[in-house]
Amino acid sequence: MGDKPKRPLSGYMIWLNSVREQIKKDNPGIKVTEIAKKGGEMWRAMKDKSEWEAKAAKAKENYEDAVKDFEANGGSSANGSAKKRGKAGKKPAKKSKKADSDDEEEEESE
Repeated sequence: MGDKPKRPLSGYMIWLNSVREQIKKDNPGIKVTEIAKKGGEMWRAMKDKSEWEAKAAKAKENYEDAVKDFEANGGSSANGSAKKRGKAGKKPAKKSKKADSDDEEEEESE
């Protein structure tokens, strides 16, 4: 079917995405790498992270629901596609051909 759902963002990432533009405004010409560094400092200095942790928890729930839906709709095909994309050299292909012919023989004998 579709692709497997992406993992949810952490509270920190949700927060960082929301303040990234503000950090850029407050620090004109700041480098991309510096934004993350500055964000990390600001995040550590923050006293109340409950809002962002709640959003992250919600994102995680949505993700878990999406994964359940994905698996319910035959999402196990992800395993097959992972094999194709992986280091599928000539050796695994021979094995799978042999396995296929074994399956066919079993079906015939039933």
